[in-house]
Amino acid sequence: LLYTIKFEETMTVGNQSSSTSEGPQFVGIKFCPECNNMLYPKEDKAAKRLMYHCQNCLHQERADNNCIYVNKITHEIDELGTIVGDVITDPTLPRTQDHPCPRCSQCSAVFFQAQSSAADHGMRLYYVCCNQQCNHKWTE
Repeated sequence: LLYTIKFEETMTVGNQSSSTSEGPQFVGIKFCPECNNMLYPKEDKAAKRLMYHCQNCLHQERADNNCIYVNKITHEIDELGTIVGDVITDPTLPRTQDHPCPRCSQCSAVFFQAQSSAADHGMRLYYVCCNQQCNHKWTE
């Protein structure tokens, strides 16, 4: 008999979430139809199947599927947090005077284009303020 314990990892970027695996969804808690106590998973070794049983009365029922537990882990990814502030010293990156920093209002910023990890965005422009005390990162 094979019991499934499902671990699912979800990455969230902004308002988008993408699951890294498909499979059983929320398993939930089952309750006894006779006494309303919680049903617990139990192996029927003779029939080699998963059963749910009540610890209060003698009620038993066959499990719908072999998944007894789902663990969902969610990671928040901040795209701007992954940008290293040292990009302002890179002489190969272009600079702009047309996009002032929203934090300190300095006019000079380094910018580059990168693939966004959000599903609804393609390529995005990322800006880093050239003021070393500020070093603010933003996108438009």
